[in-house]
Amino acid sequence: MSDLEKDREMRMKTSVRRGEKPDRSIPFCNVILRCDHYGTPAARLPEGFRFASYRPGMERDWARLEAEIGDFDSDAEAEAYFAEAYLSRPDELAARGVFVENAAGEVVGSCIAWHDNRRGAPVASLHWLVVGPKWQGRGLGRALAARTMEIFAQNGETPVYLHTQPWSWKAILLYMQLGFRLQRSDAFAAYENQTGQALRTLQAVLTPEQYAFVCAHCDD
Repeated sequence: MSDLEKDREMRMKTSVRRGEKPDRSIPFCNVILRCDHYGTPAARLPEGFRFASYRPGMERDWARLEAEIGDFDSDAEAEAYFAEAYLSRPDELAARGVFVENAAGEVVGSCIAWHDNRRGAPVASLHWLVVGPKWQGRGLGRALAARTMEIFAQNGETPVYLHTQPWSWKAILLYMQLGFRLQRSDAFAAYENQTGQALRTLQAVLTPEQYAFVCAHCDD
């Protein structure tokens, strides 16, 4: 990577203040991203943190994190979702559920290398990147996403899809830095592609430089 490219990537990084939650006043619409080529950096955690695979009971930790950032109204609702979505396939979850623990053994982040359907066939799908509010701003989200992509790469699974929404615009910029591109027409699972609406919403939220970066990482 040239010095100019490094400088551009550095300027595109968006800081996340600890304790900050997504701004859910930003209108919701579907954002579909896809990664066709693995170019992700090695997953590196800062000192004092470690990766961990799923083990029984971590669904409660996951639920706590998701409720803390407002993705669910309560821990109980989040835990019920996790049980329905993942616990029926425990071996797969153990191999594909990525968690980060701090030095005290507390789960502070997670991401899941899962699958969804696209036109009747399974496709790789990155699920639920989350870092607890007080642990944000340390590079844990980038490391979790990179580690999840490593799992897909090790299994020869490409492309990788993900679904998100405009209020997660900081995560969208991160995903694009890791090789994902916004899809103008492609979709997966039951999601309707709403890229036109998503771009209009993002243009109102992002700086001109950030919006240009998003447009440069958008497939026709």
